[in-house]
Amino acid sequence: MEEAEQIDEIDEIPEVSTSGLTPKQARRLRVAAASVLLVALAVVLVVRLASRTSVLVVGVYGLAMILCGVVIELSRNGRTRLATWLLVGGLLAALAFDWLILP
Repeated sequence: MEEAEQIDEIDEIPEVSTSGLTPKQARRLRVAAASVLLVALAVVLVVRLASRTSVLVVGVYGLAMILCGVVIELSRNGRTRLATWLLVGGLLAALAFDWLILP
């Protein structure tokens, strides 16, 4: 009889989520991150244009800002993993282009 009581007690233990974030929280987090990066890229673009006007500067930072907008839309539509990979890859590419190509 004691085993049956112990099994009932085990069934009453609340389950703990191992993923950490709910899908809704993950979407909001990525939208917020992409929005902050969008504003930061706009500020960097203005600063870079003030120091040196170049079509390459506008191209690199403009494409990075467009990528942030795409990430926001993907996150709103539930494609958070794809959005994360695009955001990380796009920002790394923008930084690499800034360092390697831009004067």
